[in-house]
Amino acid sequence: MRYTREHIMKAIAGKYKHCMQSKGFIFSVVLSLIFLVASLFINFYAGTYAAEKASSPVTDIILSNTRAYDLDGIFIYGPLYLWGVVVVLLAVYFPQKIPFTLKSIALFVVIRSLFITLTHIGPFPAHAILNVSPQSVIYDFTFGGDLFFSAHTGLPFLMALVFWKEKYLRYLFIASSIFFGIVVLLAHLHYTIDVLSAFFITYTINHIAQIFFKKDFTLAESTVSVQI
Repeated sequence: MRYTREHIMKAIAGKYKHCMQSKGFIFSVVLSLIFLVASLFINFYAGTYAAEKASSPVTDIILSNTRAYDLDGIFIYGPLYLWGVVVVLLAVYFPQKIPFTLKSIALFVVIRSLFITLTHIGPFPAHAILNVSPQSVIYDFTFGGDLFFSAHTGLPFLMALVFWKEKYLRYLFIASSIFFGIVVLLAHLHYTIDVLSAFFITYTINHIAQIFFKKDFTLAESTVSVQI
């Protein structure tokens, strides 16, 4: 059967109708947005503090034995494209996952902010130089001292856990996590421990989110079936 635009819009509307039937959905979405914005403010001040307090660099079994590759473009803009995909997935295909996903990301950012506040290892001496304009919003979140643990690795893996039941999306996000992990290592923008630990810490964050946001998680795991 060939679906027209009208069929697709009807299916999307049906998914949102299903979400609206869940008590407190709108409130939870608004709360998740507030939590996410607050986490970004926390991240900004934590990253600034970590950069100011950064100590001397340390040796690394991979970074010390490889040259730094100029991958700043992928490092900066790769995640932006990936998050564009996440926004489309949530807005169009999985609106029931919006509150849990946003709250999980916010929790990730807050916990990572705590980690980088406590750990002040300086960046590896030979690393790719990030070419970011001072007028860009991205510049405000490029610190250099926010190393442990890698968000480039952890956040795509978090999305893999959120979309775990969707096989192809799970593979996409796991592959993205591994890809960005390799990129940050080749560019010498993270230590190996930053990348490897991200998988374990993110897995724990996902389970904490399931406990803290149990109602949102239940809705996120529900299947929306719409007749078109």
